[in-house]
Amino acid sequence: MKLLSKLLLSSALVFSFAQAKEFVIDNTHTNVGFSIKHMMISNVKGNFHNYSGDIDFDVDKKVFNKLTAKIDVASIDTGIEKRDEHLKSADFFDVAKYKTIDFTMTDMKEGKLHGKLTIHGVTKDIVLTPTIHGLVKDFKGAQRVGFTLEGKINRKDFGLTWNKILEGGGLTVDETVTLVVDVEAIEL
Repeated sequence: MKLLSKLLLSSALVFSFAQAKEFVIDNTHTNVGFSIKHMMISNVKGNFHNYSGDIDFDVDKKVFNKLTAKIDVASIDTGIEKRDEHLKSADFFDVAKYKTIDFTMTDMKEGKLHGKLTIHGVTKDIVLTPTIHGLVKDFKGAQRVGFTLEGKINRKDFGLTWNKILEGGGLTVDETVTLVVDVEAIEL
């Protein structure tokens, strides 16, 4: 009876991972972006140009089994070189000391992707909302998946506390950062 139970369990595990496929991020069709309110009246948007990630995606169930990402903080780009240099400084990311932002998925439940995000040497739990845009075979026959991950974090939770109070009240840089990551990934 024990042998039968083990065989059934093994079969179930093999079957459940049968449609899980490994993907790697296609950097030419992906954008790791963010936005944050400036002076409480406008949104500043930016992105990171250098990153990598590994994805284990169940193509039938349309769920992630694994997702990890590493972002090169020095590749930050808000369109203004002076602002980017300030963001790289010890006032914000301190890229001389903290070179990467890291994300590791811990779970996917109720349609949300849960994970550990490390910024500025601080690791916190975050929740991202995934939107799967579809699966397609490319011109070379490789399967691709497209999806967006969205979420919000408080930058102060990660030790990014620099700010200035405005003359009329309010802060120069908001605490809430909106994350929007648009990904196209290729099956390995």
